[in-house]
Amino acid sequence: MSKRRKNELNPREIDIAFEPLEYNTLTFDEAVNRFIADAMRRGLREATVEYYQCKIGLFRRWIETKDKTENINQILRRDIDDYVDYMREDCGFKNGTINSRLRAVRALFGFLKESKFISNNPMKGYQLLKLRSGNVETFSVAQLNKLLNATDKRTFTGVRDYTYMLLLLETGIRLSESAAILVEDVKLSEGVLFVRHTKNNFHRYVPIQAKMREQLQRYLKLRGTCESDHLFVTLDGESMQRSALQKIVGKYGQAAGIKGVRCSPHTLRHTFAKLSVMNGAGVFELQKILGHSSMEMVRVYVNLYSNEVNEKHRDFSPLNSI
Repeated sequence: MSKRRKNELNPREIDIAFEPLEYNTLTFDEAVNRFIADAMRRGLREATVEYYQCKIGLFRRWIETKDKTENINQILRRDIDDYVDYMREDCGFKNGTINSRLRAVRALFGFLKESKFISNNPMKGYQLLKLRSGNVETFSVAQLNKLLNATDKRTFTGVRDYTYMLLLLETGIRLSESAAILVEDVKLSEGVLFVRHTKNNFHRYVPIQAKMREQLQRYLKLRGTCESDHLFVTLDGESMQRSALQKIVGKYGQAAGIKGVRCSPHTLRHTFAKLSVMNGAGVFELQKILGHSSMEMVRVYVNLYSNEVNEKHRDFSPLNSI
């Protein structure tokens, strides 16, 4: 006579009972579709969803060469290692670029494991590549002057692009934040810019000084009334898309012949931070203006560019006692 089973299931049996039917048959594409659907359901920013789609798409293209797209469970830890080696050795990517791709893949597999669509997470505990601190690209003052002077202020697009780059330098806002600015967000009388589309979903006000307010006033007069509510518009009066705004700094950087530094909106953000610190900005003010959720990046700026350390070193230098 066989032994009667216990009615209460043990932890392993509970896992089996709740194991999704797709557990061993989910394809890579089906897994990604579920992940993206969940991201949209949770209300992640459009830019974040696009980032996941782009970086995971690049991983898919590579994993397809390994014939592992038909079953997501076939992707193992060594595949991730091989992917890193491929990016570093074959493509020559820097660690920051590799980490950007790995974060998206890690998010995908974390979701799949938590949702019990995979039995093992190949990214569990996977360490990102180390970055050398201090590698923050910025423009020099001479390069800034060349960049801004490359615009043709006899044209609407020239004035618009000059205003845009000046605003990035004045406020340090992110590319995605600049693409979402509406005309009503410019508070000229109050001397602030309302930043609504933030990375951490915390809206903030950023100060703008007299020179910036005057330039915005000129641009707004030229802009006139458009169907679009966005601050930066095309010749047709339509809002400028993120991709178009992203190209502006590179366009004028090339026209100005600027070498040795990446000409991008993010470089202007770094430059804002650098010049602010050199002019005496404190860590808390800088964190609030830049919209950082932690002090980590702000400390990097301060450590790199603060004159205070050099000035105090004159007082405590051991050589003074010799």
